[in-house]
Amino acid sequence: MDVAVAVAVFALGAGAVLGTIGSAIRTVILPRGVPARLTSAVFVAVGRLFRLRLGRSPTYERRDAIMAGMAPTALMSLVVAWLTITMLGYTAMFWALGARPLRDALTDSGSSLTTLGFSQPRDLPSVVVALTEAGIGLTLLALLITYLPSLYQAFSRRETAVALLEVRAGRPPFGANMLERYFLIGWMGGLGAVWEQWETWFVEVEESHTSFAPLVWFRSPQPDHSWITAAGAVLDAAALSSSTVAAHDPDAGLCVRAGYVALRRIADYFAIPYDPDPAPDDPISVAREEFDEVYDRLAAAGLELVADRDQAWRDFAGWRVNYDVVLITLCAMLMAPYAPWSSDRSVAPFRVRVLRRPGTGTGGRRARTQST
Repeated sequence: MDVAVAVAVFALGAGAVLGTIGSAIRTVILPRGVPARLTSAVFVAVGRLFRLRLGRSPTYERRDAIMAGMAPTALMSLVVAWLTITMLGYTAMFWALGARPLRDALTDSGSSLTTLGFSQPRDLPSVVVALTEAGIGLTLLALLITYLPSLYQAFSRRETAVALLEVRAGRPPFGANMLERYFLIGWMGGLGAVWEQWETWFVEVEESHTSFAPLVWFRSPQPDHSWITAAGAVLDAAALSSSTVAAHDPDAGLCVRAGYVALRRIADYFAIPYDPDPAPDDPISVAREEFDEVYDRLAAAGLELVADRDQAWRDFAGWRVNYDVVLITLCAMLMAPYAPWSSDRSVAPFRVRVLRRPGTGTGGRRARTQST
C-alpha cells in the first residue's frame, strides 16, 4: 500500500476523532457559550425531523406533545453521533495501520471503543491506537453521565420559578395580571422581592442556556408553561411598573436590563438578529391600543398610575424595545404556548443555522425616555 495514502487516511481518521472530542468539550465541559458545529448539526437535523411530524395545521396540544421529545432525542442522538464518528475515525486509523479487509478494521475499532475485547490488536502501533480509542470511548460516556445531572439541575431551578409565576401572573402569564394581583392583595411592596428574584433567574438562565444550549429546547412539564413566555411576562410587568405605575421602583428597571441582556446573549448563540442599540421610538410588537387597554384595566383596579398616558406609553415602549425582537423570535423558535404580548404575535418559526454567525453584541443602551 502506498505510504502516502496510509498517512492521509490515518490523518483523516485522527482529524475526525479530534473534531468529535472538541465538540464534546465545547458542549459539556467548556463553561461558556461556544457553539459546536457537530452539536448544532445534530440538533438542527433532529429538530427538522420533528417538525415534519407536526403536519401542516396541528393543534397546540399535538405540537407540544411531539416537540417535548425533540430535545431528549437530539441529546441522545448527539451521543450516538460522537461514538459513531469516533468508531469510524479509528476504523480509518486501523486500516492505515494494515488491518485488512475494511471489515477487520471496523471490528478492531468497535472492539476497542466498547472495550469488549473480541478483537486483538496485531502489533504495537495497533495496541496504542486501541488503548486511546478505549480511553476516549469511556471518557465520552463519563462526560454524558456527569452532564445529565447538571443539565437537569439547571432545568429544575428554571422550572421552579416558572411554575411559581402562575400564582402571581396567571395562566397564561401576563405582566398586567401580576401588577393587578399584587395591588388587590395590598402588597405592592412585595414586587421588589420579585424583581430581585427574577433578576437572579435571568442571570442563571443566561449562563445555563448558553453553556448548556440543549436546555433551551427542553419544554416545561406543564404544556401551557414555558420559560420564554414567563420571561416575557415578568419583563412586561417590570416595564409597566417602571413606566406606568406612579410609584417608581428602581429594582424593576434593573430586572428589565437583566432580562434583555440574558435574552440577547441567548439570541447571539442562535444567530438571531436584533438591533443592539435601539432608539426609544423604534416600533414594537405591542400596539398603542393594547397598552391603552392595560392602562384602563389597571386604573379601574385602583392602581395609581402616571397621569400623562402618552408619556407612560413612550416610556413603556422605550423599555420594551430592548427585548421585543428577541422575545418574539425565541417564542417562535421554541413554539411556545400562547401568552399575551409574546407568543401570541410570534413570527414564522425561526430556522436555526448549523453554522453560527458572529454575535451582534449585547451592549444595547437603556432606551427608556425620561419624563419631563
